[in-house]
Amino acid sequence: MRCALPAALCGMTHPRLTVAPGTPAQPPQLQSFGEPACESNAMKIHEYQAKQLFRDYGLNVPDGHAAFSVAEAIAAAEKLPGPIRVVKAQIHAGGRGLGGGVKVCKNMDEVAAAADAIFGMQLVTHQTGPEGQQVRRLYIEDGADIARELYLGMLLDRETGQIVLMASTEGGMNIEDVAHNTPEKIFKVWIDPAVGLQDFQCRQVAFALGLTGKTVRKAGVFFKKLYEIYIDKDCSMAEINPLVITGSGDVIALDAKVNFDSNAIYRLKDIQAFRDLDEEDPREVEAGKYDLNYVHLDGSVGCLVNGAGLAMATMDILQHYGAEPANFLDVGGSATAEKVTAAFRIILGDARVHAIFVNIFGGIMKCDTIAAGIIEAAKQVGIDRPLVVRLEGTNVEIGRQMLADSGLPILSGADMKDGAQKAVAAAKEYAANL
Repeated sequence: MRCALPAALCGMTHPRLTVAPGTPAQPPQLQSFGEPACESNAMKIHEYQAKQLFRDYGLNVPDGHAAFSVAEAIAAAEKLPGPIRVVKAQIHAGGRGLGGGVKVCKNMDEVAAAADAIFGMQLVTHQTGPEGQQVRRLYIEDGADIARELYLGMLLDRETGQIVLMASTEGGMNIEDVAHNTPEKIFKVWIDPAVGLQDFQCRQVAFALGLTGKTVRKAGVFFKKLYEIYIDKDCSMAEINPLVITGSGDVIALDAKVNFDSNAIYRLKDIQAFRDLDEEDPREVEAGKYDLNYVHLDGSVGCLVNGAGLAMATMDILQHYGAEPANFLDVGGSATAEKVTAAFRIILGDARVHAIFVNIFGGIMKCDTIAAGIIEAAKQVGIDRPLVVRLEGTNVEIGRQMLADSGLPILSGADMKDGAQKAVAAAKEYAANL
């Protein structure tokens, strides 16, 4: 639906970064870090789960234990040697430390106080939005001997069809700010899928980070194992911020963020077990049960469309005429009346939806099937908001006649432009009458 490059500065330009000879030319739009724009379609896991995956592949991580209550957090802390222990909120978002979700504790009393304060809190970060996310899990981790904090990440660059390994000396900071303010401090290498990550590339990254001696070799081993995880588990992103160099020169993942391609989850049974439905939008979870492609947005016009391209165009034309879409919802080319009914139920479950725009071009998806779904939805869940329907294509006359004979208060769109204009006007009128 959207490119897999990070969202913060996607499409913006900054001066070329210095890359070693033999590295593919840098595509101009690969400019940022953090949460990729398409990650709403990715499966996310918690830090403690990502670190368990790292352990399975032999990557160094501090000792730690997950906890699902304050009492479990205290018990988990007592299992660690200490004296420094870290209490971490576990939510599917970055920026937890800045939001107050990470506390470094010097003794057990501080652990108990931190666990009590963090568990159950509504944690707000730059990735959760103003509503925040409730903390239902904690991770209690042993302290680490930190000599340096670095950044390490892997993403797919769709422009080149290659995975890009990114590293920076500015670990522990908001990496989007680093990319924007000091892009020269970010080093990138592109990995040829035919040969994988090479030893010389690992050395290039290690030297760019200022590593020396035995740490260069250890870092190279770390990079290769992270790449192995990325490939084996169909990742869409792997990020460690900070990656720590200890006083003895060891390389340790002090944080871990790993997302997976949702289209590959069916074949990753071990990753499926990590899924936390409490962290996902319940509407998107419900849509998944019916194989509907749904993404919740912040606007006021609900969209029901067939085909991803038409869905994107529908959202664009709604914005052009003055309204924001409330969702992306593609019912696909083989939707049944049951799926269409489910789609309406999901859209109507959002109180911010002030009108619904059904925009169907019937090819494989027939217009009479959509009409039958609309009528069935009205019977089962009721349509209590303005509904605008634009049908075109296979069986369009049958579909239009079915809606006309249904007695439903439907506004008909002569074409896409007319339908969008009517949907925007209806949404504004509905909102004014609330």
